Amino acid sequence: MSVGFVMLCHTALDRAAEVARHWAERDCPVVIHVDKRVTRLAYDGLVAMLSDLSNIRFSGRFACEWGTWGIVAATQGASTIMLRAFPEVRHVFLASGSCLPLRPVEELKAYLSTRPRVDFIESVTTEDVGWTIGGLDLERFTLRFPFSWRRRRRLFDGYVKLQRKIGYKRRVPPGLVPHLGSQWWCLTRQTLSAILESPDRADIDRYFRRVWIPDESYFQTLVRQVSTNVESRSLTLSKFDFQGKPHIFYDDHLQLLRRSDCFVARKIWPQAEKLYQNFLHGDASGQATAEPNPGKIDRLFAKAVERRIKGRPGLYMQSRMPNENYENGRTAAAYSVFEGFAELFDNFESWLGKVAGTRAHGHLYAPDRAQFAGGETVFNGAMSDSAAMRDYAPKSFLTNLIWNTRGERQCFQFGPADRQEIGWFMSLDPNAQISVISGAWIIPLFHSNQNFSDIRREAARLQKIEADHLGVLRSPWTKARVRIWSLAEFVENPMEPLQSIIDEISPRSLRRLTEAPRLADLKGFGQFLQNLRNQGMQPILMGDFPTGEDPNPTASRRGRPYLVK
Repeated sequence: MSVGFVMLCHTALDRAAEVARHWAERDCPVVIHVDKRVTRLAYDGLVAMLSDLSNIRFSGRFACEWGTWGIVAATQGASTIMLRAFPEVRHVFLASGSCLPLRPVEELKAYLSTRPRVDFIESVTTEDVGWTIGGLDLERFTLRFPFSWRRRRRLFDGYVKLQRKIGYKRRVPPGLVPHLGSQWWCLTRQTLSAILESPDRADIDRYFRRVWIPDESYFQTLVRQVSTNVESRSLTLSKFDFQGKPHIFYDDHLQLLRRSDCFVARKIWPQAEKLYQNFLHGDASGQATAEPNPGKIDRLFAKAVERRIKGRPGLYMQSRMPNENYENGRTAAAYSVFEGFAELFDNFESWLGKVAGTRAHGHLYAPDRAQFAGGETVFNGAMSDSAAMRDYAPKSFLTNLIWNTRGERQCFQFGPADRQEIGWFMSLDPNAQISVISGAWIIPLFHSNQNFSDIRREAARLQKIEADHLGVLRSPWTKARVRIWSLAEFVENPMEPLQSIIDEISPRSLRRLTEAPRLADLKGFGQFLQNLRNQGMQPILMGDFPTGEDPNPTASRRGRPYLVK
């Protein structure tokens, strides 16, 4: 028994010639079709490369544009030559110029000889197929498609909408039940000749000329009429991504292809020298024979598809910018945002870095520059402290910072005086821990030496900004871990909230805080707030500070221990 190969080629003709020679030298006839759009010079070069082999033929050329009838016509023409010129052939194997044999030809011959009447072709009804991409399954058989989907997309879509609108439907020829499947098959001589020599072929061909992507339905449908033993699977390993585009195999897929146990694989990168060398010229005698089982590597392809769709958590690449709320994690790791702490406590960043063992930045979204820890101007990943570069893409600035410092907890300050574009992004990020002392932003104004009218005006502006920001943090859509205290509430008992924050940042640390950072001087602060009220500005975010009385942070200012029994 012999097996013949029909090859459909349109590019990388040198690789196609290498594969055709591999099969022909092992007593497997080959009929080659070259796309009509390939130049005559390239075609003549391919013919010359294979002219010394008597069992290679070339068929008439058709223009093979994706999704059109030309591919079926090319397959028919080459198959007709195969059946007529090589009567010893019992199975015809359809392959492309980018296919590569993975197992010795002798194993394929032996495999087919034990299954002399079996046709290997994926063939399932339109109701059962789940891999069609583009929204057309049954409609590809009931509508007309005279326009190229790739070159004339607007005409294609418009004509489909018109046919749907007027209710046009083509009549499927009697006796045909539309089936779909992979283009790559291996059919017996009896089945293939019955399809090509059918008395109704002219009518059937006329119908399929206006079917969309007929190479995935023509033989798949007709084989059900004439074959008595169909195995609905292909002997060719062909994987597709979520967009319906074929996966391309490279040199680093060598072991993956061996594990599949398939006889042929497509699509192979033309420059994959290692693959061509191993499978065409390597010694495969020690390779165990097994039933073709592409399912062995389906798990890896599923992971690859998931990685391509979702990406890695918090990683944004130029080749895969996700749609809003469709990303696989907004950021790559947990981080903490402190609002009002740097204003209430002296040298808060230094204290936080010491007790939590983390990187504590200043106001990363300050108007003038990004205040990196230690006053650095360039941070991990060559991130600049330039405000202009940061504000060009504020979300990317944060996601890059977290990605570049994976393994190290990042903490930074935020407030109403900062750029606010990042507020919603952080509130919707489950990795964010946001701690807010509302109204603490007024403490620098309290200590400033500005005119009171200017202070009142600036306080009103910042209070409005923070009120809007707190509305975002209290939104039902917020996914961040948010804690909010008023300034008066926090000053009354600072140790308990600080301990809970540190415990979350460093959950493995069993050390309890013995003292808080030094509080800012708040002497006269209550009267300051009353003066703002007297001037017509109502400070509502700070909480209830008694007029004329000062808070009593004496223990914290003196640095006395806070003992926990």
